[in-house]
Amino acid sequence: MCGIAGWVRREGGPDTEDPGLAAGMAGTMACRGPDGRGVWADPHATLIHTRLAVIDVAGGVQPMAAAPAGAPEDAEPAAVLTYNGEVYNFPRLRAELAGLGHRFRTRSDTEVVLHAYLEWGERCVERLEGMFALAVWDPRRRSLFLARDRFGIKPLYYAPTAHGLVFGSEPKTLLAHPGVRPAVDLDGLRVLFSMARAPGESVYRDLRDLPPGHTLTYGPDGRLALRRYFRLEARPHEDSLDDTISTVRELLESSVARELVSDVPLSVLLSGGLDSSAVAALAARARRASGGEPIRTTTVTYSGYSDDFRPDLVRSAPDAPYARAVAEHIGADHLEIELTTADLIDPAARRGVLRAQDVPAPFGDMDTSTYRAFAGVSRHSKVALTGESADEIFGGYSWVHIPDLADEAQFPWVAFEQWHPGTRDGLGQGLLSPAFAARLDMPAYYAERYSQAMADIPRLPGESPEARRAREVCHLHLTHWLPRLLERNDRLSMISGLEVRVPFCDHRLVQYAYDIPWELKTFDGREKSLLRAAVADLLPEQVLERPKAPFPVSQDATYTKALHAEFAEVLADPSSPVLPLLDLDRARAVTGPEGEAHAQDWLHRMNIEMALQVNTWLREHGDDVDL
Repeated sequence: MCGIAGWVRREGGPDTEDPGLAAGMAGTMACRGPDGRGVWADPHATLIHTRLAVIDVAGGVQPMAAAPAGAPEDAEPAAVLTYNGEVYNFPRLRAELAGLGHRFRTRSDTEVVLHAYLEWGERCVERLEGMFALAVWDPRRRSLFLARDRFGIKPLYYAPTAHGLVFGSEPKTLLAHPGVRPAVDLDGLRVLFSMARAPGESVYRDLRDLPPGHTLTYGPDGRLALRRYFRLEARPHEDSLDDTISTVRELLESSVARELVSDVPLSVLLSGGLDSSAVAALAARARRASGGEPIRTTTVTYSGYSDDFRPDLVRSAPDAPYARAVAEHIGADHLEIELTTADLIDPAARRGVLRAQDVPAPFGDMDTSTYRAFAGVSRHSKVALTGESADEIFGGYSWVHIPDLADEAQFPWVAFEQWHPGTRDGLGQGLLSPAFAARLDMPAYYAERYSQAMADIPRLPGESPEARRAREVCHLHLTHWLPRLLERNDRLSMISGLEVRVPFCDHRLVQYAYDIPWELKTFDGREKSLLRAAVADLLPEQVLERPKAPFPVSQDATYTKALHAEFAEVLADPSSPVLPLLDLDRARAVTGPEGEAHAQDWLHRMNIEMALQVNTWLREHGDDVDL
């Protein structure tokens, strides 16, 4: 796993660059690539790479160049690659390419991707299975080719400039280039506060997020060609219930097994919920079958959390006891990372979260604890598997089981926000002033994005209204909810040099699950019935029967009091840049007795945490933000 970046100059553009520019851009990605960095340049393009070595530690150095077929190895390159990700089917592709006459010098998947481009050109991405973001410079055509995996597991941004194009793994990397400004207009602020960003949207006006499943070609004339190479298809599902359960098991087993391939230590992030427990159990089984060491599992918890736990709307029990039960059941080498309130309130950690994600997010201590947990995991593992995306494909979220919300002409999770008293103004938006909220007009934004999203959904002729809506809801989650979670995982893990893999995002599994009728997905009346049945023989009964619970949040009132104190200081400082965005009377009230009454309400806390993050972000970028 790595960081990639670079730029190309259009014909007629300036032929000189600041000699320290490549080093500066690489420096923004140092955490993504702690094991090395490289730069390749010619008069027309510069490619940059920072490396987290996972496969073929010695041989997979980048940027990687390849000579034309039949030419000496020291000939002018036919293509140069900078690549971030893992292509899990690279052994099969390597064998196929070798049969076509390609010669390989390393064991890395990087070299396979490079030769796949030489053999199949831009359509090579249709053969790649895994998570990736890549850039290929073709010196012969003087063109740059960018590509991103099918679901956007790995990030890739680009920005046209006055003289060419800049690209990189993260916004901060592009903003290190003098041709890219951190300008944010009202549309960008809508994206900032949105919980349903459209593919390709970015907070920064001049930056674009390459949509998942797309490629982009930049030619010598400066023209951009965006092409979609993957989309889910609507197909009839004709398998019986038993066959469907069996196929889900087989596809998940295959995905987990090939995502265990690594030349460095690997673990599974285990919450004790169904999704991560399924991944851990299948990983443990695969390790035993290959004669390997026991799988390592890691759980995050808070000091005293299990002893003093209080159920809330979405969490009925702490994670740690369930995770221990799974680890014991599968024979895992289990580790618990225990966080304290001091860990969560630490200003350095909270600044680290904002630095990692580039822009504010409303998830508060869930982000900080994830950031801390990933840092803990990275001390013993460079790769970690998670259960992310099972909810999206198997129907795990509570709002899809509430007909009034699921059937509303709206993103279901946004409808849930507007229904719940704690988030009725929008997640993290509860302290915005009426005037600023009116300027944002998030209802109009969501209505437009929802209409666009619905127009893009593949459907099956003759489906019942219920089946049609279930398909729509699944597609909405995969295209407008999951990318936000995947980006969050990537940023909060890579800042600690940890590669996170998501076996449930295998496109074969997602495509199969997308076509399974809702009545099969919920055949026993529960959420994720199919997944539960597919792994029923692998897990303890109490885990199989456990209802879904999201990532834990701190229940320590000390944390909320510390937030209130920090927020009170911001409100008392007339130079605080966030003040013009807030309803000041309401904001001051939450730091007094009214706020104390909500000390345990984590949704209430998110409003404060978002305001604090926005304040810090505006101090850095305020001159470029159009308020």
